[in-house]
Amino acid sequence: MTTTLASFDKEYTAWVQELKARYLQQRLKAHSAVMNYCLEFYWSVGKDIVSKQSENRYGSGFYKRLSDDLKSELPDVKGLSPTNLKYMKYYYELFKDEAENRPQLVDDLRSIPWGHLRYIIDSCKENPKKALFFVHKTLENNWSRPMLLNFLDTDLYERQGKAISNFSSSLPSVQGELAQAITKDPYSFDFLTLRENYEEAELKDALIQNIEKFLLELGRGFAYMGREFRLEVGSEEKFMDMLFYNTNLHCYVVVEVKITKFKPADLGQLGFYVSAVNHILKKEGDNPTVGLLICKNKDDIVAQYSLEGTAVPIGISEYELSKLYPADFKSSLPSIEEIELSLKDKAES
Repeated sequence: MTTTLASFDKEYTAWVQELKARYLQQRLKAHSAVMNYCLEFYWSVGKDIVSKQSENRYGSGFYKRLSDDLKSELPDVKGLSPTNLKYMKYYYELFKDEAENRPQLVDDLRSIPWGHLRYIIDSCKENPKKALFFVHKTLENNWSRPMLLNFLDTDLYERQGKAISNFSSSLPSVQGELAQAITKDPYSFDFLTLRENYEEAELKDALIQNIEKFLLELGRGFAYMGREFRLEVGSEEKFMDMLFYNTNLHCYVVVEVKITKFKPADLGQLGFYVSAVNHILKKEGDNPTVGLLICKNKDDIVAQYSLEGTAVPIGISEYELSKLYPADFKSSLPSIEEIELSLKDKAES
C-alpha cells in the first residue's frame, strides 16, 4: 500500500509540474500575441501620422491632443502618451523603406519588446540598416535591455564582419558568408586591465581570466574548448592559443593572439593548427575549421596579399585596449609602511 501511495504521489507531483509548465507556455504565447498586436497597432499609428502629415495639419499641440483623445476613447489602454505617439512615428519612419523591400522583416520588428525598440530608435536615427542589425542581434542573442544598451554604446555595428579574410575563396559560399559575419575588426578588449608594457603571456592570461566577456566580444555561438589546447601531431606536441567550437558555423575555430604587428609568417603557424584540427578533431558533420588571427595592428594590403597565398580559411583582425596602467604603476604605489607613517604624522600634527 505504501508503494502504491508513493507511486501516486510521484505521479501527481509530475502532473502538477506539467500543468504549471503548460500554463506558463500558454501565458508566454498570449504575451507574445499581445505584444505582436500592440506593435502592429503602433506601426499603423505611425504610418497614419506620417501619411496624413498630421503635425503640419494640426500644429504643435497635435501629439497632446491625439493622446488626450485616444485616452478618452480607450481609458484602459496604456502607452498612449504624447512621447510614445512620437516614437510610433519614428518607428515607422525608420523602418518603412526596409519593410517595404523585405516584408518578412515586419515579423522580426514585432518580435522584440517596445522598450528595446525605443532604445534602438534613439541610437540609430536615420540609419535603418544599423537599427535592423541591432534588432536581429537582440533576437539572436535574447538581449535584455541593459545588455542591448551596453552594445548600443559600442561600435559593434561598425566592427562587425570587418576582418580581412579569404573565406570567400576558401569556403563554400554560404559558410564563407557566415564565417565573415562572425568576425570583427578591431576586437575591443576594453574589459582587460594591463600595464602599458604588457607581454604576450599577460594578454592571453587576462583574456582567459575574462573568458565570458571575451566570448561576448567574439559573438554568439562560440563554445570555449580551452587555452594552450594540446594536439599530438606525429611525434610532437603542439599547443594552440585558444580553441573554440562555433555552433552556428558547426566548425572549430582556432584563435591565435599576437601583441605585435601582423607578419605574413604568422599565417604559417595558424594554418598548420587549422589543418591539424581538421585531421585530428573534426568529425563527420563538422564544417572545415576556421582560423582567426588577432594582432596588435596590421597593414591591410599586406594582410590581403598574405591570405591570397593560402587555401586555409583564415581571418585577420586587430585588437584595441583602453585600460592600461603606466609601466611603473606598482612602484608608484605607497607601501604599507609609508601609509602608516603618513597617518602617524597627521595624527601628531
